[in-house]
Amino acid sequence: QVQLVESGGGLVQPGGSLRLSCAASGFVFSNYAMSWYRQAPGKKRERVATITNADDITTYSRSVEGRFTMSRDNAKNTIYLQMNNLKPEDTAVYYCTRTNYGGWGQGTQVTVSS
Repeated sequence: QVQLVESGGGLVQPGGSLRLSCAASGFVFSNYAMSWYRQAPGKKRERVATITNADDITTYSRSVEGRFTMSRDNAKNTIYLQMNNLKPEDTAVYYCTRTNYGGWGQGTQVTVSS
């Protein structure tokens, strides 16, 4: 079955950086576009970034564009989210998923606070 395991979250000060990873299994990873979502307390889950499967084209939400970079390594069945210049409003649980096909991991907590 589809398994997605996020890691790399933690506590970081404003302006700091984190790199999230999502290890995938149970499906042909290279056939799927992948996305990162996040959910802050009391808010709806929102899409953060997406990467296509064929040509690694990335798109980002306005709130993170220019600060976050998504990438994938098909040899390792893994996607990444490099997060720079983090802000308190980036605090959330971050999830990875197969774009349009679902499957969710347990998420990884990112807390940005001084």
